[in-house]
Amino acid sequence: MENVHVGLIYGGLSPEHEVSINSARNVFAALDPARYRVTPIWIDREGRWHIDASPSRLMEGNDDAAEDRTALFSPADAESPILGRSDGATALEPLALDVAFPMLHGKNGEDGRVQGLLETLGIPYVGPGVLSSAACMDKEITKRVLRDAGLPVVPFRLFRRGDRPTFEDVASALGRTLFVKPANTGSSVGISKVADAAAFNAALADAFAYDHKVLVEAAVTGREIECAVIGNEEPRASIPGEIVCTAEFYTYDAKYLDADAARMEVPADLPDDVAERVRALAADAYLAMGCEGMTRVDFFVTADGAVLVNELNTIPGFTERSMFPVMWAHTGMPIGELVDTLIALALDRHARDARLKTTR
Repeated sequence: MENVHVGLIYGGLSPEHEVSINSARNVFAALDPARYRVTPIWIDREGRWHIDASPSRLMEGNDDAAEDRTALFSPADAESPILGRSDGATALEPLALDVAFPMLHGKNGEDGRVQGLLETLGIPYVGPGVLSSAACMDKEITKRVLRDAGLPVVPFRLFRRGDRPTFEDVASALGRTLFVKPANTGSSVGISKVADAAAFNAALADAFAYDHKVLVEAAVTGREIECAVIGNEEPRASIPGEIVCTAEFYTYDAKYLDADAARMEVPADLPDDVAERVRALAADAYLAMGCEGMTRVDFFVTADGAVLVNELNTIPGFTERSMFPVMWAHTGMPIGELVDTLIALALDRHARDARLKTTR
């Protein structure tokens, strides 16, 4: 692959906007300029897409000044028609991208919406496809698919806006320490740990501010283990890593803002048989959810060696505090080789799918 034109898509409407920028910055730095021509495509906080005429600005940290950037298109509203520009040009066609590299975390980027746009435009892209992205983003769907595939998951209950669950009813089924989560967020946004009725009611209100579905899970006493997976039909799992958290749990601040709240231990200090079970379950979960390209699979490992799948993250962080690239580096694949591999997987999948379409 030489002179591959990469559209690096970052920012977005998600609460994880800043994390996305940091992830994109690290991916940009890892893309060999002798092999790739990179066009940063920034989605601002209002959902407008911009081409950055100065790719180096991403490395300089000037990410929120849109005045001198070319707008690709804006969401339809009273002021700007969808897919419209003042010069009348079409949206992504003038870029002639060879591949898109979305570094968008959370809703409106990791949930299948951007992947659907790229599919419609016929542009290869890094990471899982539309259905897999949407299913992995929705924690309810993830748990139901994994459970039906026979994989071990944390016990849960689902509530929708308008439901009136009581702490006592839920605690009788799941235990008196609970996690309350919006069904569709990432990076621990909107998640609370509760152990009484007042905290439970407040946590529900907070979670419903982010989504119309809320998951309540049993609290698991165990270690937080993660495993990175790449591949299309034949996934490969990295050595596992562990998040050792000194905070109440692995919150957004602990992940990205407070350097003392958590640390990564890679490889995780696990018995060999448990580490291999984690890797095997990571690949099984990846296939069960239809993932391709890349995904990070998160687990709980209990004191007696039980391994429970927690969730899958289809566009894992690439920040300096992110486990995905660190686990692959310790497995023998540094970040430069990792991004090369991810782009190759995207192009291979696109070519495979194109062949399938011509045989119908």
